[in-house]
Amino acid sequence: MTTSTAPGYTAFAGQRLLARGRLADVAVAVHAAAARASAAELLVFDDRTGQQIDLHLGGDAQAVAERYRERPDAADAAPDDDAPQPGPAQREPAQRGRGRPRLGVTAREVTLLPRHWDWLAAQPGGASVTLRKLIDQARKQGEAGMRQRLAREAAYRCLNALAGNAPGAEDATRALFAGDAAGFARRLDAWPADVRAYLLALSADAFAASEAATT
Repeated sequence: MTTSTAPGYTAFAGQRLLARGRLADVAVAVHAAAARASAAELLVFDDRTGQQIDLHLGGDAQAVAERYRERPDAADAAPDDDAPQPGPAQREPAQRGRGRPRLGVTAREVTLLPRHWDWLAAQPGGASVTLRKLIDQARKQGEAGMRQRLAREAAYRCLNALAGNAPGAEDATRALFAGDAAGFARRLDAWPADVRAYLLALSADAFAASEAATT
């Protein structure tokens, strides 16, 4: 099982996977399971965060599906003819003639010590190119760290909800926060297959940085 960047939801009946996909589809599956009066607890998770979702299941299946049907984003909606239009200062500037294309570069003052300027001046491309590269590198590292933290938190929430009392749960939690991918997977071996697969999928990004460092 793998996760995706698209919003997704997963429902469990006890420790058995019930449904996975769009919220409307998952809600209909939960509605049907609730109608069967199953003794298993029904839990729904947001795949992005691991947060539990409380569903309003009143009405028939069609009513439930409509209640949770995805609505188009405001950005994708048709333009409003009555909305204010950009004034002259907001419109795109006239097309430029031939010459060097614009790169969206904004000139601002940067204050550095002399040794910093000396080092930048010695780099290929000069100070501006080097600074842009350093900033891009820092941004990528920050985004990777953010993905790792969010994946770890999502897996931790679901682990507590689905298997908080399972044998080895505390050891699995320690391995998760220690970045020990092999140890985490090993402690899930004896757990129900659906729970194990879901937790491994949610935690994949939590171990990405650790695995890259060892290769």
